[in-house]
Amino acid sequence: MFKIKGEIKTICEAVQVTEKFKKREFVLIDDSSQYPQYINFQLMQNKCELIDGFEVGQRIEVNFNLRGREWTDKTGAIKYFNTLDVWRIVSEDSGLERPPIPTFLESNEDDGETLPF
Repeated sequence: MFKIKGEIKTICEAVQVTEKFKKREFVLIDDSSQYPQYINFQLMQNKCELIDGFEVGQRIEVNFNLRGREWTDKTGAIKYFNTLDVWRIVSEDSGLERPPIPTFLESNEDDGETLPF
């Protein structure tokens, strides 16, 4: 599992590649070094909706897995591909603010309804 933070550069529409396979891509600008990097991420199947509600220019944190595969073309040449498969996206803004966790005993008063432990 890997994490990276950055700014959304582009969000593409979902593409139905085959009858059983759907994917969606977006590009994140990693500006953590002197030279910004434009990183292409992939959402697959039911994860395609994870980017809904986010906008170009918004800062997010992306959790992803690095995948690699081998492919042989028609001439017999072997090629290798890497994919960054996203499984979670969090807004940097909303990630910092979390609602308070409710407690079971909100009051110190004994109203006869509270448990004795």
